Amino acid sequence: MVGVAGGPQPPLPPADGRDTGALPCTIPDNTITATLVNPGDPPGGSVPVPTPSRETRSEHRQPRVPVPGPFDDGLLMLAQRESEMGWGHWDLTTGEASWSEHMYTIFGRDAGDGPISLLDLPAHADPDDRAPLDRALAQIVRLNGDGAEPVRAEFRIHRGDDVRDLSAVLEPAAAGVRGVIRDVTVRRRAERVLEESTRALLEVSRQAAQEQQIMAALRDAILPGHGTSITLPYASIAVRYVPAEKAASLGGDWYEATRLPGGRMFLAVGDVSGHGLPAIAEMAQLRHALVGLTMTGATPGLLLAWLNALVLNRLDDTTATVVCGYYDPPTRVFTWAQAGHLAPILVRHGQAEQLAAPHGVVLGATSGQPYSVAEIRLEPGDLLLMFTDGLIERRCRDIGEGLELTLQAAGEIWEHGEGLEGSLDRLIEEIGGPNPEDDTCLLAVSVLGS
Repeated sequence: MVGVAGGPQPPLPPADGRDTGALPCTIPDNTITATLVNPGDPPGGSVPVPTPSRETRSEHRQPRVPVPGPFDDGLLMLAQRESEMGWGHWDLTTGEASWSEHMYTIFGRDAGDGPISLLDLPAHADPDDRAPLDRALAQIVRLNGDGAEPVRAEFRIHRGDDVRDLSAVLEPAAAGVRGVIRDVTVRRRAERVLEESTRALLEVSRQAAQEQQIMAALRDAILPGHGTSITLPYASIAVRYVPAEKAASLGGDWYEATRLPGGRMFLAVGDVSGHGLPAIAEMAQLRHALVGLTMTGATPGLLLAWLNALVLNRLDDTTATVVCGYYDPPTRVFTWAQAGHLAPILVRHGQAEQLAAPHGVVLGATSGQPYSVAEIRLEPGDLLLMFTDGLIERRCRDIGEGLELTLQAAGEIWEHGEGLEGSLDRLIEEIGGPNPEDDTCLLAVSVLGS
């Protein structure tokens, strides 16, 4: 084994590993050094060993890690300001007190006035917080000794017109009490704002739920039913009313199918703009007004002109669409008019087409416009479909695309042999099911006879 130059070296162990008890080698240091550097030179030869330069030594020196300096008053003040925190000590024996500088800022107190004594501290609190703070201080005074748990208290103080929330942590100390007080006003205000916002949202939610119940009850009272059917000697009539999937979207869609004196049937489908209680209330007015006007025997065009005058003069900022008409059983003639509404679809011999609409503007848009009337003679086996735009409109598709889907589904409506009511349910599902954002009314008249 080769030792390290510069000191006594242990003897080499014998090959068999026995301990010979030999003393350490005493060869001079320079001889060993020379042998290590140049083994071919004889002992005692002098081979200089180069001494590392200062630059070489500095290259192998470990980098120095900077040591932070002591925490001076400036750093302490920065920590207090950023954390809105101060600390103090109250000597219960002498009555003296000492505060950190930021404690004066927290209490809005001039440093020249000195600290507030522990006994006087409750007097500076809000009147509603004085009693709890008194009890906390009395508790900390009683806890005299090491190992006592800190006492925590929150109280408010008045700084001019401002009210500040303070949080104190106090514990027994040598001959007194020491503690930390933080200004938590910003946090408490944020918590109060959050609490008030949550309370307001809950109230809005409660009111919305109550309004939904009222809307549903009012709508159900106005409309005869979601799946009304009427069987007459000359026709079968079925209605599907499908509320919007979103309760907040309940709107002013409506329908009417009533028998008039003389045997004619009055059929109508309409839609009032908007959603919620106002739309439902206005829908009720228009529906009942139109049914009352039919007792005059006026043409569908004149009925819509009168209804338009009602909207313009009694229902502010309201528009509505309607398609309505009379079906005369002996002649099987359907006489109808429309006010900005989608024209009915006629299904005949497995083919579906939309009827050409007579002229008629939206109710509430303008006055003085005539409403034209159209007639069509229905045949036995015909199916007439009257509907609101909720049947064909979707956000994800164009209204024209929705109409094409409806025409295709209507043309195949009898292929499954499900009867009129079952066929209407299938029709709604095939063109997209219930509309998420709008009500749907679908009124079907199946003409009987040979």
